[in-house]
Amino acid sequence: MVARTYTLDEILSLIARRRWLILVPFALGVAAAPLLARYAPERYRSDALILVIPQRVPDSYVKPTVSQSVEERLPSITDQILSRSRLERIIQELDLYKAERSREVMENVVQMMRDDVITSAVGKAVNSFRVSYVSHNAETARKVTERLASLYIEQNLRDRENQADSTSQFLATQLEEAKRRLIEQEKKLEEYRKGHAGQLPTQLQGNLQAIQNANLQLQSLNESTNRAQERRLLIERQIADTQAVPLPPAPLPLATPEAPAPASTAQQLDLARARLASFLQRYTPDHPEVVSLERTIADLVVRLESETPTSVTQAVPEKPITAAEAAQRKRILDLQAELAVIDHQLTANRAEEANLKQTIVAYQARVDILPTRESELVELTRDYSTLQTAYVNLLTKREDSVIAANLERRQIGEQFKLLDVASLPERPYNRVQRLGVMASGAAAGFVLGLLVVWGLEYRDPSFRREEEVLKVLSLPVLALIPVMSSDCEHRAARRRRWALDIAGTTVLLAAGAVLVFWRLRS
Repeated sequence: MVARTYTLDEILSLIARRRWLILVPFALGVAAAPLLARYAPERYRSDALILVIPQRVPDSYVKPTVSQSVEERLPSITDQILSRSRLERIIQELDLYKAERSREVMENVVQMMRDDVITSAVGKAVNSFRVSYVSHNAETARKVTERLASLYIEQNLRDRENQADSTSQFLATQLEEAKRRLIEQEKKLEEYRKGHAGQLPTQLQGNLQAIQNANLQLQSLNESTNRAQERRLLIERQIADTQAVPLPPAPLPLATPEAPAPASTAQQLDLARARLASFLQRYTPDHPEVVSLERTIADLVVRLESETPTSVTQAVPEKPITAAEAAQRKRILDLQAELAVIDHQLTANRAEEANLKQTIVAYQARVDILPTRESELVELTRDYSTLQTAYVNLLTKREDSVIAANLERRQIGEQFKLLDVASLPERPYNRVQRLGVMASGAAAGFVLGLLVVWGLEYRDPSFRREEEVLKVLSLPVLALIPVMSSDCEHRAARRRRWALDIAGTTVLLAAGAVLVFWRLRS
């Protein structure tokens, strides 16, 4: 084999000489275009543009319950729409993929439809997106796209409304639980306050003030008791002095008046009232001595009412006495009555002193146990404050969720709006792909023809130029002898050329006719 180099004129001459080896495979490839077109059928794509309308009420007024963005929710909505149940219903209602359903199972047909549905966002920030569907029929593509766009709008409304309702129901349940726990804690606090009344930290100042008041009353009572004891000693001394005074000798019997009766309850009452009147001139009505005298007077009044009236009893005649004895006896009886009043006051003071001491001890016990109660109450109050804060927060969130749910029901929240309705495609969207597939046969035939020509030339061992002989044999060329053929050989060669031209032309015309007939039918 000889490695040859060709000039442009030689290449053109070679192509012209072996033209039918190139044109015939090319024509066969052109004739195969209708067959290849089956592998790239006409497909029409219908588009619908859906606009995302944001919530028309400011977020500062109504906070939406759906926190996800459109980018995050769009895949979920797409999965729900492209579910088998929905796509199968659309296929049956619109009678899609009739041929495929006859030979394939429904699951494969549904997957075919999923592959024909395209959802794509418009721009980086998803403010709108396109829904597309590809079909062999333009009207079918438009109907399916229109159905899918309506499903996107309905599904978005349904999802937002369901999520708002679910959030509202969940918060309502949590609110009821928080309310129940809060009421239980309130009952515990109420029982604790009732069970430890007077021992609570808030009552510390009251207890201290009560202790202080009781101490002041006890101090005043002690002072009153001391004065009463001094007065009692003085009266006892006066009684002793009065009894020690000698009486003058009794005069001759004369008509003597009745001796004064011994000190009775009425006399003691009069004396106590006289002392009360004198005390009111020096002290206020709240003074312990005044209060003690009033209590003594009340006791004497009760005693006097229980005694038998003196008018009923019969007076017993007594021994006549002198005026000095009567005066001395009256003086002693008055002092004894005053002494009885003082004794009664001292008894009342001692009882009141015991009561005040018990009161002080009781209040002091409340003050002493207050740190323990404070610790217990802090624990109960801390739990109550936590539950109350949680309840208030849940109540606020529940009200916000109810408003958000009403917002979604009234379709004022974020919505999908059909901006561009589903278009009716006028020409196949895969035209370039179909032309490429159909032209691939012609291109393959042309390349095959070129390869055949190259193969024949590569395998041709003959020399056609002097340079080829020098290059291969390294021998000088003495002479060039042209090919000499007879007339018969010339005629035979001419007939072969004519036959090849006729056959090649026929093949080209047949390929063109096939192509024209196919285009007319389609």
